[in-house]
Amino acid sequence: MKLNNVEIEILSILEENHKLPVQDIAMMMNTSVENVENTIKKLEAEKIIVSYPALINWSKVEGKEVIEAMIDVKVTPKRGVGFDEVAERIYRFPEVTSLYLMSGTYDLSITIEGRTMTEVAKFVSNKLSTIDNVVSTTTHFMLKRYKHDGVILEDKDDTDRRMVVSP
Repeated sequence: MKLNNVEIEILSILEENHKLPVQDIAMMMNTSVENVENTIKKLEAEKIIVSYPALINWSKVEGKEVIEAMIDVKVTPKRGVGFDEVAERIYRFPEVTSLYLMSGTYDLSITIEGRTMTEVAKFVSNKLSTIDNVVSTTTHFMLKRYKHDGVILEDKDDTDRRMVVSP
């Protein structure tokens, strides 16, 4: 869908801060609140705006830690539907948080969450590997998340930690 400059600017503003009040967006763009509201409703109806998620750093919440894994999957595509049918079977699992068709050595890249490494391993061995057309998998466990969706998750103070060296 071809968007005009106003629609693209609203999308950019919402991508940066989806909690910004409509009145502020209208003021930033020098347009009416009604225009901004109608544009947002249109973009939501067209499924260009899909959701407004909060980014939670669960590693800071005691008792809510999750194990995240990225799984590279090699698939034999099906005649007539390509990768879509296999991808649909995979993304319907509740453990799957994202799924992408990729270029390169592997066809699909999956991100999943589990409570333990064993739970992730069971997902791969009992659910993912048993799907027809899945040829192989490679699992990578995420050890620490520094930045996600453009947001830096680490609190870092500005003090200079380098050792002072003098002649």
